[in-house]
Amino acid sequence: MTIALLLRRKLETPAATAALVTPDRELARRVAAELRRWDIEIDDSAGVPLNRTPPGIFLRLVLELADSRLAPVQLLAALKHPLASGGLVPAVFRNFGRQLERALLGPRPAPGFAGLKAALSDAGNDLRRFAGRLEACLGPFPELLTAETVPLCRLVVSHIEAVERLSATATEPGGARLWGEAAGETAACFCHELIDAAKDFPPLPGRHYRPLFEALMAGAVVRPTFGRHPRLAIWGPLEARLQQADLLVLGGLNEGTWPGPAEHDPWMSRQMRREFDIARPERAIGIAAHDFIQALGAPEVALTRATRSEGVPSVPSRWLLRLDAVLRAVGLEDALRPDETVQRAVERIDRADRYRPLPPPEPRPPLWARPRILSVTQIETWLRDPYAIYARHILRLKALDELDADPSRAELGTVIHQALDKFVSRFPRELPEGAEAQLLSIGWEQFGPMLSRPGAWAFWWPRFERIARWFVEEERAHRSEVVESLSERKGGWTLDSAGGPFTITAKADRIDRLTEGGFLLIDYKTGSLPTRKAIEAGFAPQLPLEGAILRGAGFGGVSGDAMALEYWRLSGGEPASERCPIDGGEAGALIDRVLARVRALIQRFDDPSTPYLAVPSARWAPRFSDYRHLERLGVGDLDE
Repeated sequence: MTIALLLRRKLETPAATAALVTPDRELARRVAAELRRWDIEIDDSAGVPLNRTPPGIFLRLVLELADSRLAPVQLLAALKHPLASGGLVPAVFRNFGRQLERALLGPRPAPGFAGLKAALSDAGNDLRRFAGRLEACLGPFPELLTAETVPLCRLVVSHIEAVERLSATATEPGGARLWGEAAGETAACFCHELIDAAKDFPPLPGRHYRPLFEALMAGAVVRPTFGRHPRLAIWGPLEARLQQADLLVLGGLNEGTWPGPAEHDPWMSRQMRREFDIARPERAIGIAAHDFIQALGAPEVALTRATRSEGVPSVPSRWLLRLDAVLRAVGLEDALRPDETVQRAVERIDRADRYRPLPPPEPRPPLWARPRILSVTQIETWLRDPYAIYARHILRLKALDELDADPSRAELGTVIHQALDKFVSRFPRELPEGAEAQLLSIGWEQFGPMLSRPGAWAFWWPRFERIARWFVEEERAHRSEVVESLSERKGGWTLDSAGGPFTITAKADRIDRLTEGGFLLIDYKTGSLPTRKAIEAGFAPQLPLEGAILRGAGFGGVSGDAMALEYWRLSGGEPASERCPIDGGEAGALIDRVLARVRALIQRFDDPSTPYLAVPSARWAPRFSDYRHLERLGVGDLDE
């Protein structure tokens, strides 16, 4: 930004010229990008690498798409490129791309078009036909990349044909869109040269084509046919020797950049290079010093360097250190000082004139818009973070899964719940012979394709094996106290309130009918357990509310008193699992307290003036929330 401002300021002087001189190509690209905020397209003598232009990027994206066997990230990256159209109207193609992205959220499907079509089995016919169109566009190219031996010329031609088919629209061929303008012409020349050279190249494994293509493309450069800004330019040290400007900004004056590091020859020592009359590495440093001194002869010179590079403190160039030492020796310690005007401008250029932080939201929707049915887990969210209920049930905002996501701990918990549910439902009274083997077999079915992920196989399956071993051992002792175990029972109970009936729903992980009478309610937890303080304060109401539903015969006619409430912590670690009673023998009293608290909560929110606050108390804030980024909570906004 400092360099861009120095160049921009020089334009205020009529007919004045300015140039950035630097051997750092990344710095040159960043300065050119900063100048675009003033609509200035600066002329860079080194040009733009072909692999950073739209045609070059599209060539690479299609190659990555085919090489990754249609992995979701690479697939969507190619489909979202502006040149991608697949023979359709671009707007229609974009719409199909967005639909495909929503369909592919979550874990990665099986590789190839077979896996993609299987993942779209529940999608509409239009989306499946779109997948077929993509397959036709890519043609044989993905299969060629998996071949053990294939001619390079065939790979290149198949690659280019696939790119042209994907870039075609309903009215314009792909070649016309892909090979136009300066970047397209350079890309076309590069591809023609590659095809000519590939004819004499020996066959190679298909997997080697991608690194070969990317390495060759990295050396191609696009230069504009016509000059850009008439008074500003970016030069390398070599070009700067032959040209003049009123202002030269010398950029990248850090050790290792200007001068660059001395090269180390792995084959010849310095003595050997001297005997063979080959230039020593230090000669390049001498040439860099010559370029620096020659650039200092401009009418006006600005010396710039980065104090930190990629977050690491940098060392000033030896030219700056020696110049500073000479100036101090003659009493000019402050001669090399920053330009205060430019420095202040850099600090303020992206700073707003005023900063008005918005307070946390306090929405007050009308009573008719407020939800009248919530699950027991959502009641807990309501107590801890009312705004999350507002966002989920009133605004109907739902967090999307990540693309190509690894299975999360939530999915692990779901699989374990499903395996235990199937086992308990199959054997509700007595355990069979070989119960552990039966449970492991059920778990294997539930994990299914998830075990193809190395992380799931290495970490999750061993945990499930330990959980299964503990569960069967615990069941053998526990079943003597149980008449029957009911698993994953759905239920609900409706309460009367001033705003109308309010229904609480639940899915009980397990309800055990005890031999001594009454019931034991069990909730499986694969994560952390709620604290005792949270349970006693009513901020973990799940099991007590399930007890209230059971008392009101809300679980499909199953009615009775919950004599005990327990969490079964199934971590698979050390220890593998444990039983955690939460009521201390007073389940009925705990259920009554929690139920009274929930009734009061419903009554309070039946008043339309009650806002859905974001985390009213920091002490009881939820550990996770999908809506935290919408709640505008600062450090000082949480009320203890």
